[in-house]
Amino acid sequence: MIIEHKQYDLFGKTLLRKMVLKSPFTFTFPLADNACFLYILEGGMQYEVDKEQIYIPVRHSLLLHCINFTTQISNPNSGKHIEMVIVHFHPGILKSIYDRETPSLLQSPKNVISNKSIERINNDFLIQKYIEGLLFYFENPSLVNEDLLVLKVKEIVLLLSQTKNADAIQLILSQLFSPTTYTFKQIIEANLFSHLTIEELAQQNNLSVSSFKREFTKVYNDTPANYIKNKKLEKAAGLLLISDERITDIAFTCGFNDLANFSKSFSDKYNATPTAYRLNQIAK
Repeated sequence: MIIEHKQYDLFGKTLLRKMVLKSPFTFTFPLADNACFLYILEGGMQYEVDKEQIYIPVRHSLLLHCINFTTQISNPNSGKHIEMVIVHFHPGILKSIYDRETPSLLQSPKNVISNKSIERINNDFLIQKYIEGLLFYFENPSLVNEDLLVLKVKEIVLLLSQTKNADAIQLILSQLFSPTTYTFKQIIEANLFSHLTIEELAQQNNLSVSSFKREFTKVYNDTPANYIKNKKLEKAAGLLLISDERITDIAFTCGFNDLANFSKSFSDKYNATPTAYRLNQIAK
């Protein structure tokens, strides 16, 4: 149940909201063309992604942008009050504000393929002070005008660019201007030789680990760990034949962080150590 709802609009679209909800509640964001920054002032909430519930406590925040799915926030605890401030990021508003020079946070990262749409942001002192400033204007609406709202947009963009989550935030916000949805296979193939873990690959696809493994098996008829390891080893075998690079460097290039693990995996697959494999093939 919504107990209180205040909002300010900019250029005809909702920019800022302050909401107080009484639990239990479930609220769905049908976002298609904008992103939201949610800051929890009181209580806590859960958000649902791929049927998994993740908790966001007080003074933490969440940036989310939905591409082809909806995101729910909820709190099942009866009688609890949840207070939050929401900042909306509309591509049209951002283009208007930054008509001459787009800040780096809104520019597309280079060589990144991901459908990541949600990022949790832990307690941040500067963001907390920014929210406190917004609360003052919610209590004093006569002071709010278009210039102030534009300033507040630029301020939150700057603050988000300085958090440790900046890379993930850039990935999400940049999708507002080029909302490309990559296929599951495109993301996997683009990251085959990276050092990403299975958990991180699942995040890149906006899936839980269990759902990611099921989808992977359906697409590749193999487990993620086995398929990816074999692809890395096949690339390493090829490099051993055509390159003079050190074995350590080849292992790292192919996504192995540990030389001993690489050597054992290579020997298990090719019945020879990387060094022996290189010498045997050259001798032939």
